[in-house]
Amino acid sequence: MASVWWPCLILALLSGLAASGFPRSPFQLLGKRSLPEGVADGIEVYSTKINSKVTSRFAHNVVTTRAVNRADTAKEASFDVELPKTAFITNFTLTIDGVTYPGNVKEKEVAKKQYEKAVSQGKTAGLVKASGRKLEKFTVSVNVAAGSKVTFELTYEELLKRHKGKYEMYLKVQPKQLVKHFKIDVDIFEPQGISMLDAEASFITNDLLGSALTKSFSGKKGHVSFKPSLDQQRSCPTCTDSLLNGDFTITYDVNRESPGNVQIVNGYFVHFFAPQGLPVVPKNVAFVIDISGSMAGRKLEQTKEALLRILEDMKEEDYLNFILFSGDVSTWKERLVQATPENLQEARMFVKSMEDKGMTNINDGLLRGISMLNKAREEHRVPERSTSIVIMLTDGDANVGESRPEKIQENVRNAIGGKFPLYNLGFGNNLNYNFLENMALENHGFARRIYEDSDADLQLQGFYEEVANPLLTGVEMEYPENAILGLTQNTYQHFYDGSEIVVAGRLVGEDVNSFKADVKGHGATNDLTFTEEVDMKEMEKALQERDYIFGNYIERLWAYLTIEQLLEKRKNAHGEEKENLTAQALDLSLKYHFVTPLTSMVVTKPEDNEDERAIADKPGEGGDSHTGEPRHVLPDQLPASSKPLLPRGWGPPLHHPSSGERRCPLLQHQ
Repeated sequence: MASVWWPCLILALLSGLAASGFPRSPFQLLGKRSLPEGVADGIEVYSTKINSKVTSRFAHNVVTTRAVNRADTAKEASFDVELPKTAFITNFTLTIDGVTYPGNVKEKEVAKKQYEKAVSQGKTAGLVKASGRKLEKFTVSVNVAAGSKVTFELTYEELLKRHKGKYEMYLKVQPKQLVKHFKIDVDIFEPQGISMLDAEASFITNDLLGSALTKSFSGKKGHVSFKPSLDQQRSCPTCTDSLLNGDFTITYDVNRESPGNVQIVNGYFVHFFAPQGLPVVPKNVAFVIDISGSMAGRKLEQTKEALLRILEDMKEEDYLNFILFSGDVSTWKERLVQATPENLQEARMFVKSMEDKGMTNINDGLLRGISMLNKAREEHRVPERSTSIVIMLTDGDANVGESRPEKIQENVRNAIGGKFPLYNLGFGNNLNYNFLENMALENHGFARRIYEDSDADLQLQGFYEEVANPLLTGVEMEYPENAILGLTQNTYQHFYDGSEIVVAGRLVGEDVNSFKADVKGHGATNDLTFTEEVDMKEMEKALQERDYIFGNYIERLWAYLTIEQLLEKRKNAHGEEKENLTAQALDLSLKYHFVTPLTSMVVTKPEDNEDERAIADKPGEGGDSHTGEPRHVLPDQLPASSKPLLPRGWGPPLHHPSSGERRCPLLQHQ
């Protein structure tokens, strides 16, 4: 893919209680004892800290929460974090009264059996599941004896991808109770040098933010710290219950004196490529729009609003057409037309007149749009140096004409023939998102879910802005022959303005004194070649900031990118090819301790390695149903007969605190 949703780094700290309805007042009574401010149902979360190290766009994040039970009886403490869907959890540990329960990554099928056995015994499970547009919510609860302390620590990693000219770290801050020691610390190291760094909060006034926030950058280093006092946590003007609740955003970009940057550490390299100042390649766009009955009302109105704004951004050298599908297919024009002022005015009138009707014929709608693009190219009615794009929006499954997903995929794949990308936008939850994603991926595009919120029109427009300005087509990244192993994807149909292409690989042999990378692509007016040469001694000098660099970050970045791409290829593979892709991705996931869709993390009782209790999986956007939510079974959904008491030695069952037993917490990452 030449452009993906450049994800931001997202965290949410919901260090409160798992059940709703607990009192929120600063002082609460348990028995006859008055508890201090910041205690909720006996549990005081006295420390929540996020420590992030970002080295060359690769982020290593540690979220640590510490709590103590101030009550006279055992209470439940929970740890909730929202992290990016694109992140891989690498570790989770629980420490109770000084005893640590570590996490181990295992093949999912092995761990799944342990989880199912635990659930069948009625043990409470933690969850990781989809949580909104960009998040997964990680939750785990543990029973804490009176006066005891517990520490939760979650580690995850991800590659920050450039989106609209900057990298973004978005932190959703929501402690749910006052936290005495609350701090976010982010250290950024970029060998290219940092060109801009900013941070802002949606939940605190600028006056109060000034003393809680520090931000600075100089040369290759940047630092952001957010440390709100208890008074500042109480003074949130937009929050409920006068507690912090909102968005904390860090944005930055790097110097781009050269179109690319190559870094080499310990036998692994990464190549970042993002040229600037190139003229935009004209584009030919077929908008394939679902106007079936289910689009009636707000969905169609928001689609119209987005299309009208998109028309404002069309350039005169672009070509376009609208293909509408319901039970049948209709078009604005018989062929693609140039985006002249007169044609754009007529297009606005057409968009405003769109009305919902009938069923959903995805197959014929897409094939009509693809055919128009192919004919325009064959008949030389569009500029020779232009690029074609199909953008399809639907809110449901095909239910008339060809309705078999696998057959529609085959038809579309054959019609496009690898010549241009398909981008699928799925509006709402009542559709087969996996089908849309797989079809887009095998045609060099990507899928995006459009959420049914008040800003759906802005979501649509935001997607278009990502692909509105292609600067290069047919991009090929070339490296020394016989010197590279395990190269990640190195050919792309498009490079879009504001994005970045990242390629990584492993070097053959260790005696490398220099390294050369060439990038070739077709520009708006001519073919271009960009060359980067690396002097290894100079590279070593540039990467000497050991306080900022975490370990073998390029090797882990390579593994992360390789796993991500293997999993994408796997979605449309079959038979032996799928088995090989799965084996490669699984091997890397286990080697680098990543929780991916093929692995799970098991939290183990330290003194008994066979008594493994907690499981964390990686959910997919599509999930097991059309809603995108994972399917999972919780103990409360099981019949009473399947909920025996927990084994001796693991603490009181959650609802029987007087029992003398001890209990191990369970995680499910589904």
